[in-house]
Amino acid sequence: MKFLINHIKQQYHIKDYKFGLIISVLAISVIGIMMVGSAKPDLMTKQIMGVILGFGAMIVISLIDYKWIMNFYWPLYILNLLLLIAVKIPGLGHSANGAQRWLNLGFMQLQPSDLTKILLIIFFARFFSDRELKISSPKVIIQAVALLVPSLALIVTQPNLSTTICIAALFCALIFLAGLNYKFVGTVLAITIPTVAIFLAVAVQPDQPFLHGYQQDRILAWLEPEKYADDESYQQLNSVMAIGSGQLSGKGYNNDATTSVKNGNFVSEPQTDFIFAIIGEELGFVGCCVVIFLLLLIVIQCILVGLKAKDLGGQIICGGVAALIGIQSFINISVTTLILPNTGLSLPFVSYGLTSVVCFFLGIGLVLNVGLQPNKYQ
Repeated sequence: MKFLINHIKQQYHIKDYKFGLIISVLAISVIGIMMVGSAKPDLMTKQIMGVILGFGAMIVISLIDYKWIMNFYWPLYILNLLLLIAVKIPGLGHSANGAQRWLNLGFMQLQPSDLTKILLIIFFARFFSDRELKISSPKVIIQAVALLVPSLALIVTQPNLSTTICIAALFCALIFLAGLNYKFVGTVLAITIPTVAIFLAVAVQPDQPFLHGYQQDRILAWLEPEKYADDESYQQLNSVMAIGSGQLSGKGYNNDATTSVKNGNFVSEPQTDFIFAIIGEELGFVGCCVVIFLLLLIVIQCILVGLKAKDLGGQIICGGVAALIGIQSFINISVTTLILPNTGLSLPFVSYGLTSVVCFFLGIGLVLNVGLQPNKYQ
């Protein structure tokens, strides 16, 4: 232990520690604790435990050389697949609301798909670093996609379409950060956009083969919310009304009005997927702006650390964590404001969920370590 402490003192300098990033993360986490406590008071203690555990993990990870961690990219990749497979095993896998996404560890429930996001960032940071000069070659792109597919396949069958979409978007960000040729990006977009339009056109047809019935209903409710106001779009419409009812400064933290979105049972799981509706109702437009500003500030700070990283691996890790927070925040807030179809995805550092909170702290820990390394300009 003494050797490790001396090694850390010699290698890292306290002036390089990104305290601004830590303060931003702690600020948004405190807001998360408060809002979870308002939405579900009995879960507030667990959320506090998650933040404490995540903060400790972040500090530890921040002091471990990210290049050393990247050396274990293949074991981490295999660990990710094993955890996702374990979810399917009777007795280990835990089901709730028609989905089997959790591992029952006795003292807690682990959601491996949350950990997948961080492990894939580490894996592809090393994978793309080793192929930096060949990143735009068809062979490398095919290899990367082939390595991504098993995780996506295991997650989508849980079923967990929202996390599948999030990870797919994250992968696109990672390969772009690795230096993918702009012409290739343009070609992919030219193909993807019409494909998505065609997919949506087919997905709303009767007897379509792609989606489960409830998934199709959510898309239809998104396209025609008033038509499905009593069914699939019920929660999203109530969420929009709750956010609007908060007006400028909100109705007050932890208000107990029976007409509130949480007390009236107008949305399910207000502590997770629809936590932003609670923020809008209780803290108003000002509270919403503060939360969005803090999330944006965290993303920007991660990007700034990545811009000074000494190698491509560090750049991908920082950019990947920034992309993950940005993508997941956008999806969560877009669902609560009816911009996107209803899909379950947590708001980073804010929504309830031990695995989610700890994993985001782990990602920040990796970024902090990249910031502690001598940058490329030194």
